[in-house]
Amino acid sequence: MTPQSELLNRNKAFASSFDKADLPVLPTLQTLIIACLDARTDPAHLFGLELGDAVVIRNTGGRVTRAVIEEVATLAALVRAATNGQEPRFNVILMQHTQCGAQRLAQPEMQAMMKDKLGIDVSEYAIRDQRSDLMGDIDRLCAAAQVPGGISVSATLYDVATGLVEEIAPAKPLQDWRVERVPTAAPTIATL
Repeated sequence: MTPQSELLNRNKAFASSFDKADLPVLPTLQTLIIACLDARTDPAHLFGLELGDAVVIRNTGGRVTRAVIEEVATLAALVRAATNGQEPRFNVILMQHTQCGAQRLAQPEMQAMMKDKLGIDVSEYAIRDQRSDLMGDIDRLCAAAQVPGGISVSATLYDVATGLVEEIAPAKPLQDWRVERVPTAAPTIATL
């Protein structure tokens, strides 16, 4: 059996008792989780999410990239449209994890190889210290003018050895982070 056929068989089992056709388009927990794509760090399992609870964006390292900023801004616009123009108020949880492969992106030789062979500059998204990198990602969101200030943002770190998620930065409206962090040195969307 191939991985594809295994997954399709699992889907048939899922669909045989599917009763979620009436879920609302907006997540019931009003939450967006930005996490690493590492197979050990699936937010649905870590947080006990049910179908429809949250939106999840996954990328290398769970970093706030230009693409993530665009996705958050787009989601905010869709929420505004779905709620008759109300300011979007949902939670964004930034989640990195221990033993992350993206820590290799901090190695100068890895950065050079990625730049030379793939034309990709990964230096800004390399994970050097999860706690400070998470705060840097909050700064990226602060610097993104198209992301509404009413969105709540927090940062967490998942320990792959224990299964526990530690809160690194508490949930606060982005506008409060903007005042507190004063992201004058933070990269703007144009530089991401």
